[in-house]
Amino acid sequence: MQAWICDNPTGPEALTWKEQPTPEPGKGEVRVAIKAASLNFPDLLIVQNKYQMKPPTPFVPGAEFAGVVEAVGEGVKHLAPGMNVAGFGGLGGFATHVVAPAAVLMPLPPNFTFADAAAFLCTYGTTYHALMDRAALKAGETVLVLGAAGGVGTAAIQIAKAAGAKVIAATSSDDKCAFCKQLGADATINYSQGDIREQIKQLTDGKGPDVVYDPVGGDLAEPVFRSIGWRGRYLVVGFAQGNIPAIPLNLPLLKGASIMGMFWGEFAKREPQNNVGVVMQLAMWYAEGKIKPVVESQFKMTELKEAFALMASRKVHGKVVLLND
Repeated sequence: MQAWICDNPTGPEALTWKEQPTPEPGKGEVRVAIKAASLNFPDLLIVQNKYQMKPPTPFVPGAEFAGVVEAVGEGVKHLAPGMNVAGFGGLGGFATHVVAPAAVLMPLPPNFTFADAAAFLCTYGTTYHALMDRAALKAGETVLVLGAAGGVGTAAIQIAKAAGAKVIAATSSDDKCAFCKQLGADATINYSQGDIREQIKQLTDGKGPDVVYDPVGGDLAEPVFRSIGWRGRYLVVGFAQGNIPAIPLNLPLLKGASIMGMFWGEFAKREPQNNVGVVMQLAMWYAEGKIKPVVESQFKMTELKEAFALMASRKVHGKVVLLND
């Protein structure tokens, strides 16, 4: 097998594509021939040594992948060689093969493409857990999605609309706003222009959004939180802007509002049965055409550095996917 190896987590430029021994699955494990893998923002942070999880070196980055089962270890009953699967293993995806715990693999229904599957579990699992589980989103409520043109942002638009909510998509450019309207957003905000609080006020008749979905963080967080509605739920999904905001705690007091943290990987680990229900619902929505990963750019697996450069440019609409020949 071949894999991208991180010996020194100083950034994507330090990664090397190397030949490695093809591993055999142990008890409860499965070897997958990877057909596609997607990039998530934590993948970039991990190879920069900036993520909360700091794996020992050397390691193979890549949390999310899809492919074909090649071999199964002792005790694996629900998967067999030849089955198509998607996986979220935290590491190992930027390679031609991976050995992963059977518990992190999802058998793919018919007509589920590898490119879509590789861009599905983390993005949509995180977003469903955030909006439907933690925020208990109801039909008719208003959701403000920050960073709405990115991977989790596009998933948030789709899931909120599937739940019957009104969606305000906030992005950094008019081009991205137009893209979000095409995905189904009811209204858009270009937060690089004008006063975001005034724009939120106008679009919500002064009431503010019921739910804020924030994978951006940084200097947007406080003014947006100041605009949230009574009993609003502010979902902390990530910090793509780089800075972790510090919101004064008198603000949730005054608004009767909640700040909720999202860590889907930990949720899936601690509440596996609940997560099965999440994945089943998402697979059903995919089959019904209600949700579909937005895959704007595809690269060869050997072009990982170019893919990371595009991702870091913040010009991506949706997800970036790597493909093995």
